[in-house]
Amino acid sequence: MTTNKKPSSKSAKQAPSMHSRNVHKNGYPMEALCKAHPALSEYVVNAKSGKQSIDFAKPQAVKALNAALLMHYYGLKTWDIPPGYLCPPVPGRADYIHGIADILAQSNAKALPKESKIRGLDIGTGANAIYPIIGSYTYGWEFVGSDIDAVSVKSAELLAAKNPSLTPLFSVRKQTDKSKIFGNIIQPDEHFTFTMCNPPFHKSAEDAALGSERKAKGLKDNKHKRNGKKQTQNKGTNSALNFAGTHNELWCEGGELAFIQRMIIESVQFKQQVVWFTCLVSKGEHLKAIETSLKYYNVNEYKIVNMAQGQKLSRFVAWTFMSV
Repeated sequence: MTTNKKPSSKSAKQAPSMHSRNVHKNGYPMEALCKAHPALSEYVVNAKSGKQSIDFAKPQAVKALNAALLMHYYGLKTWDIPPGYLCPPVPGRADYIHGIADILAQSNAKALPKESKIRGLDIGTGANAIYPIIGSYTYGWEFVGSDIDAVSVKSAELLAAKNPSLTPLFSVRKQTDKSKIFGNIIQPDEHFTFTMCNPPFHKSAEDAALGSERKAKGLKDNKHKRNGKKQTQNKGTNSALNFAGTHNELWCEGGELAFIQRMIIESVQFKQQVVWFTCLVSKGEHLKAIETSLKYYNVNEYKIVNMAQGQKLSRFVAWTFMSV
């Protein structure tokens, strides 16, 4: 490992579209999805464009769509999450997996690594276990998921147990110390090819509630525009019902930047056991501070990989202490 080498920052410049290998880039084949998961049929609507879609403001519709996507594209027999837990958008989550595959391919003669000897650690795997599901089916990678929430751990374990394609490639560990991210999870002499994480990005429960309110209002506005109706405010609407997520999933002290800074600091302790550390960064204004921290802790190399889904832009940061 070279510790005196200047880190290089490489941004993946791309048009605002999904990854070229993302199976969701051409939209939702509703007929096939309803066949894979008949419960989705109840929520299908005709959009103004003439195409079939769902009402994304309805949590049960979004949950049914997720289940259908995971069954149709990723070999699951069943998928469910407990009430009130985060229901993630599958297409965007797939882009993160493909982005990691691209990084690994750079040190693999540009060949995509599709084998179980690739081991990933999903920090905060959640009740939905979305990244291990996508990564294990698409590339055959082995995953360990960790979470501090007992219900999430139980839910992820059930998903692994009930889906034969997932069972041999996915295991879950409970984090018992909220002050640690990798500690207690990565065992002595254990090695991972990469870690990944979708960190809580709000600073408080109040911030999370305001974020849900804004998202709910945006979806309502779009729905009324599509239907050509004048918007009326419904004071009885509870956005928490539409956008689920426990406090561990949505917020932490200091928010996203503080969490990522903690992750960078703790990664130093495991720099010989992990090839690539990665983490989603939802707010672009945090990148400068993150890059400063990475340079301060003498990483050998780091990358910022841009992603896009429709008009929504996001990115993840990846760093390594090794020569790769």
